[in-house]
Amino acid sequence: MTWNIRLGGQGRAAAGAPLPAGADPARLAGVVEVVDGYRPDILAVQELRGFRQGGRLARFAAAVGMRPYLARECFGQAVAVLVRPPGRVVEAGRVRRPFHHAAQRVVVPTTAGPLRVLTAHLHPYSGTRRLVEARWLAAACRGGPDRQVLLMGDLNTLDPWTEHTGRLTRLPVAYRGRHLRRNGTVDTRAIGVLDRAGLVDLYRHAGQGDPETAPTRHGGGAEFSGMRLDYLFGSPALAARTRVCRVLRGGATEWASDHYPVVAELDLDAR
Repeated sequence: MTWNIRLGGQGRAAAGAPLPAGADPARLAGVVEVVDGYRPDILAVQELRGFRQGGRLARFAAAVGMRPYLARECFGQAVAVLVRPPGRVVEAGRVRRPFHHAAQRVVVPTTAGPLRVLTAHLHPYSGTRRLVEARWLAAACRGGPDRQVLLMGDLNTLDPWTEHTGRLTRLPVAYRGRHLRRNGTVDTRAIGVLDRAGLVDLYRHAGQGDPETAPTRHGGGAEFSGMRLDYLFGSPALAARTRVCRVLRGGATEWASDHYPVVAELDLDAR
């Protein structure tokens, strides 16, 4: 599962959000509810504002029953990979490049060999910066033809396989430039870099349902217009083990963040 939880889940559900009677309206409580309900073996989270201080990450990890591995931000917000026992991590570290936000990597032993997992949150405003960051990610994902690699995150980029004219027209003018090149064409370069590096878009490979990840119904997100910005990419060997990839909707996903979580089910077990 990958999920941008918006500003570390700080704040409360917006007025009008469909909370069940007696539910905790804190957004982070909604994030915990969704994660605990789906119970992913591996979770990538972005926009961890405030998770470096006061044990906030440790409390979140304990609430969802997972072990956290945090990459601190350069300028923006931290990201993390969490792994559910009995899964274990034999290697972990930040991708050492000056990402606007951050990128983290871990290695998890599996029945099919080591699984290299990366999460990243690409630059929100500049397509050129996203292009550079995507090249760093592609380099971090390199390996042999049988490698098991999973890249997850908020890549803040539209894909090159979809017609985007309608969604860009609906987007407020103030935000449209984030997704356009200087010549006025749609900027899909960051996703194109990952595709050309041999990584497989798992939703394109095994997707079910609507792919759009932002905005949610009650989580805010005026800068979005029904856009797919969150992705899972895998090496060809991992894509062959992917059963399904889909966006989770309904319940607390509608208000806990301005992004929906994206999940993939893999024919793979921790070792």
